[in-house]
Amino acid sequence: MARVVVDVMLKPEILDPQGKAVHGALDRLGFEGVASVRQGKRFEIELDGMATPEKVAEIERAASTLLSNPVIEDFTLRVEP
Repeated sequence: MARVVVDVMLKPEILDPQGKAVHGALDRLGFEGVASVRQGKRFEIELDGMATPEKVAEIERAASTLLSNPVIEDFTLRVEP
C-alpha cells in the first residue's frame, strides 16, 4: 500500500487572512522571530497497491480539479512508501 500526499497552498500573490490571524496570535502569545504565516491544506491518499505512474497521474488530475482551486492555489504531490 502506498500513500500520496497532496499539499495545497494559496498562491503567493493571494492574501491569506487565516495565516495573518495566526501570525498575529503568535506575536500576542510571545512567539518571536516569525516573519509570516501561510495556511494550507494537506491530503493523505492511501492507494490499494503500488503507486503506479497511472494512479499518480489520476491523483494529480484530482488535485488539480477537486482538491485545489487552480485560480488561487498551487499544489505539490509526493509519493510515500
